Amino acid sequence: QVQLVESGGGLVQAGGSLRLSCTASGRTFSTYTMNWFRQVPGKEREFVAAITWSGGSTYYADSVKGRFTISRDNAKNAVYLQMNSLIAEDTAVYYCAQDATSMVVTTKTSGMGYWGKGTLVTVSS
Repeated sequence: QVQLVESGGGLVQAGGSLRLSCTASGRTFSTYTMNWFRQVPGKEREFVAAITWSGGSTYYADSVKGRFTISRDNAKNAVYLQMNSLIAEDTAVYYCAQDATSMVVTTKTSGMGYWGKGTLVTVSS
Protein backbone atom coordinates (compact mmCIF):
# COMPACT_ATOMS: atom_id res chain seq x y z
CA GLN A 1 0.00 0.00 0.00
CA VAL A 2 1.39 3.40 -0.99
CA GLN A 3 1.27 6.25 1.48
CA LEU A 4 1.70 9.86 0.42
CA VAL A 5 2.10 12.56 3.05
CA GLU A 6 2.06 16.25 2.16
CA SER A 7 3.46 19.10 4.23
CA GLY A 8 4.31 22.76 3.86
CA GLY A 9 0.92 24.37 3.47
CA GLY A 10 -0.09 27.47 5.36
CA LEU A 11 -1.12 31.09 5.17
CA VAL A 12 0.86 33.45 2.98
CA GLN A 13 0.34 36.94 1.63
CA ALA A 14 -0.20 37.52 -2.07
CA GLY A 15 3.14 37.74 -3.83
CA GLY A 16 4.76 35.39 -1.34
CA SER A 17 6.13 31.88 -1.67
CA LEU A 18 5.56 28.44 -0.21
CA ARG A 19 7.21 25.09 -0.77
CA LEU A 20 5.12 21.97 -0.51
CA SER A 21 6.66 18.56 0.11
CA CYS A 22 5.31 15.07 -0.34
CA THR A 23 7.00 11.92 0.86
CA ALA A 24 6.05 8.49 -0.41
CA SER A 25 6.36 4.97 0.85
CA GLY A 26 5.16 1.56 -0.27
CA ARG A 27 6.45 0.90 -3.78
CA THR A 28 9.27 1.84 -6.10
CA PHE A 29 9.02 5.62 -6.14
CA SER A 30 11.49 6.17 -8.95
CA THR A 31 9.32 4.47 -11.61
CA TYR A 32 6.19 6.60 -11.20
CA THR A 33 5.20 10.04 -12.36
CA MET A 34 4.32 12.27 -9.43
CA ASN A 35 1.69 14.97 -9.54
CA TRP A 36 0.22 17.87 -7.65
CA PHE A 37 -3.48 18.68 -7.85
CA ARG A 38 -5.55 21.24 -6.00
CA GLN A 39 -9.17 21.65 -5.06
CA VAL A 40 -11.37 24.48 -3.91
CA PRO A 41 -14.61 23.57 -2.08
CA GLY A 42 -17.43 23.16 -4.57
CA LYS A 43 -15.10 22.77 -7.55
CA GLU A 44 -13.48 19.89 -9.38
CA ARG A 45 -10.01 18.81 -8.38
CA GLU A 46 -7.63 20.27 -10.93
CA PHE A 47 -4.20 19.36 -12.21
CA VAL A 48 -1.35 21.65 -11.16
CA ALA A 49 1.96 19.98 -12.08
CA ALA A 50 3.59 16.66 -12.88
CA ILE A 51 7.11 15.31 -13.05
CA THR A 52 8.14 12.10 -14.75
CA TRP A 53 9.75 9.22 -12.90
CA SER A 54 13.33 10.28 -13.71
CA GLY A 55 12.60 13.98 -13.33
CA GLY A 56 13.42 14.51 -16.99
CA SER A 57 10.12 16.13 -17.94
CA THR A 58 7.71 18.42 -16.18
CA TYR A 59 4.17 19.56 -16.98
CA TYR A 60 2.20 22.51 -15.65
CA ALA A 61 -1.30 23.89 -15.76
CA ASP A 62 -1.39 27.16 -17.68
CA SER A 63 -2.54 28.97 -14.54
CA VAL A 64 0.72 28.21 -12.71
CA LYS A 65 3.32 28.21 -15.49
CA GLY A 66 6.22 30.48 -14.70
CA ARG A 67 5.27 30.69 -11.02
CA PHE A 68 5.38 27.09 -9.77
CA THR A 69 8.18 24.54 -10.07
CA ILE A 70 7.87 20.83 -9.45
CA SER A 71 10.91 18.75 -8.55
CA ARG A 72 11.70 15.38 -7.02
CA ASP A 73 14.41 13.58 -5.11
CA ASN A 74 14.20 9.85 -5.76
CA ALA A 75 16.78 9.11 -3.10
CA LYS A 76 14.41 10.59 -0.53
CA ASN A 77 11.15 9.37 -2.14
CA ALA A 78 10.02 12.97 -2.19
CA VAL A 79 8.40 15.42 -4.57
CA TYR A 80 8.22 19.16 -4.09
CA LEU A 81 6.20 22.08 -5.37
CA GLN A 82 7.83 25.49 -5.12
CA MET A 83 5.14 28.13 -5.42
CA ASN A 84 6.17 31.73 -6.06
CA SER A 85 4.22 34.91 -6.79
CA LEU A 86 1.18 33.43 -5.13
CA ILE A 87 -2.20 34.96 -5.80
CA ALA A 88 -5.54 34.61 -4.04
CA GLU A 89 -6.75 32.22 -6.74
CA ASP A 90 -4.07 29.75 -5.66
CA THR A 91 -5.92 29.21 -2.38
CA ALA A 92 -6.89 25.53 -2.25
CA VAL A 93 -6.14 22.19 -0.71
CA TYR A 94 -3.13 20.78 -2.53
CA TYR A 95 -2.86 17.04 -3.07
CA CYS A 96 0.10 14.91 -3.97
CA ALA A 97 -0.76 12.00 -6.27
CA GLN A 98 1.06 9.12 -7.89
CA ASP A 99 0.17 7.69 -11.27
CA ALA A 100 -1.47 4.29 -11.14
CA THR A 101 0.83 2.86 -13.81
CA SER A 102 4.59 3.07 -13.87
CA MET A 103 6.40 5.07 -16.51
CA VAL A 104 3.37 6.88 -17.93
CA VAL A 105 2.13 10.45 -17.69
CA THR A 106 -1.60 11.07 -17.44
CA THR A 107 -2.20 14.36 -15.53
CA LYS A 108 -5.82 13.28 -15.03
CA THR A 109 -7.43 12.49 -11.69
CA SER A 110 -8.72 9.23 -13.17
CA GLY A 111 -5.15 8.15 -13.88
CA MET A 112 -3.93 8.44 -10.33
CA GLY A 113 -3.41 5.38 -8.21
CA TYR A 114 -2.78 7.00 -4.85
CA TRP A 115 -3.49 10.30 -3.17
CA GLY A 116 -2.28 12.09 -0.12
CA LYS A 117 -4.69 13.67 2.33
CA GLY A 118 -3.87 17.19 1.21
CA THR A 119 -2.41 20.33 2.68
CA LEU A 120 -4.20 23.68 2.79
CA VAL A 121 -2.68 26.73 1.13
CA THR A 122 -4.33 30.06 1.85
CA VAL A 123 -3.21 33.19 0.05
CA SER A 124 -4.41 36.44 1.55
CA SER A 125 -4.85 39.43 -0.72
